[in-house]
Amino acid sequence: MANEKPQVPQMNGKTDAQPPGLEALMRAAAEGGGQGARPVDKWNPPYCGDIGMKIRRDGTWLYRGSPIGRIALVKLFASILRKDDDGRTYLVTPAEKVDVEVEDAPFLAVEMAVEGEGRVRTITLRTNVDDVVTVGPEHPLRFASSAPDGGLKPYVLVRGRLEALCTRAVYAELVEIAEAGEGSGDAVGVWSGGTWWGMG
Repeated sequence: MANEKPQVPQMNGKTDAQPPGLEALMRAAAEGGGQGARPVDKWNPPYCGDIGMKIRRDGTWLYRGSPIGRIALVKLFASILRKDDDGRTYLVTPAEKVDVEVEDAPFLAVEMAVEGEGRVRTITLRTNVDDVVTVGPEHPLRFASSAPDGGLKPYVLVRGRLEALCTRAVYAELVEIAEAGEGSGDAVGVWSGGTWWGMG
């Protein structure tokens, strides 16, 4: 990935004009000699505004309203994603910081692997941009109410303040291994990383 030349997203079959900063963002994401997240928490660049980046709740990345179809480019942008304590999400390089609108969570947990049972169980999740995390104190699992149906949506912390929403298929797998926790009454949840994660 590091040797792949960044390309401008193709919009409607042609190359869209780039606002200031987009080319630099792609170049910064492609540098570093490896895959995975960059050290964005160590960077403190100036805020440079909104360039039209959005992540829909289904995990689709948009640039100026058009989907970014190249998964390699999505992974590059994901590697420089950061959510700050102001609650907003940004693409960050050493030189600039720009807004990313996020409808729900920036990532999706699309695959789950389970080892062991009960207290010694470990649940490992893979995201749509190939982050792999094991549910535990460093990567907690939480269940939020889903309006208006009153159901639950499970999220896992990936890094920093960035979470992945579990897909319906992964949620169904979590429900299959749910059990009552000690002293939890009628409440059910799942064990992973030595912790019981209650559903609701």
